[in-house]
Amino acid sequence: MDLTFIIVLFLVGFIGSFLSGMLGVGGSIIKYPMLLYIPPLFGLAAFTAHEVSGISAVQVLFASIAGIWAYRKGGYLNKKLIIYMGGAILIGSLIGSYGSSFLSEQAVNVAYGILAMIAAVMMFVPKKQVDERSLNEVTFHKPLAAILAFIVGIGSGIVGAAGGFLLVPIMLTVLHIPTRITIATSLAVTFISSIGGSVGKLVTGQVDYLPALIMIIASILAAPLGAKAGKKMNTSVLQIFLALLIAGTAVKVWFDILI
Repeated sequence: MDLTFIIVLFLVGFIGSFLSGMLGVGGSIIKYPMLLYIPPLFGLAAFTAHEVSGISAVQVLFASIAGIWAYRKGGYLNKKLIIYMGGAILIGSLIGSYGSSFLSEQAVNVAYGILAMIAAVMMFVPKKQVDERSLNEVTFHKPLAAILAFIVGIGSGIVGAAGGFLLVPIMLTVLHIPTRITIATSLAVTFISSIGGSVGKLVTGQVDYLPALIMIIASILAAPLGAKAGKKMNTSVLQIFLALLIAGTAVKVWFDILI
């Protein structure tokens, strides 16, 4: 592995993880297509979809830890949401990540394209302003939260994404959780999901260890910086930025799949 390859991987991990910490997602919504498309631009070997999903799954695990650490004293973590959605998404991600080893490269990319498209649509659905509620005043439909988390776990387990980019719009749009609580709590649920995703990818041999290590180092450095930046930004700006990011990624992935 030459120096250029190391630098490119580090920058992909750093940029993706900074946005991960800032927006409350695991970062794979950005890093999955970056890992697929950026190395070949520099004349470097391209990763397969299975390798990208494996690297993403392990990297998201560490990015989530770093993000949670930055939010731990902010008072935005909802324990009930973490228990109900975390338990369900853990089971789903284990099923999805293990099952992904039986899918083709194209099927893994299609799964990612579908997830990104759904997330993009959900982020543009009009939402009521619910930021005025405190942590203790937040209520949600528990069975619905668990079912949705399980479904997200299966899909995100396939692509190694941990589901953060779907959890955020689900919490905001379907469960009506305030934005800052959503951002912090989704990181915790993403962490639980990434445990299941990482185990499934490791067991089935889909992880390229050295690139994963480089991405992990970048994540540990960048995610806390992103979380600090996120606390200082207006929540409406965060939502718009995330929606545009997901929409752009979905368009690019589907263009490559179809064309």
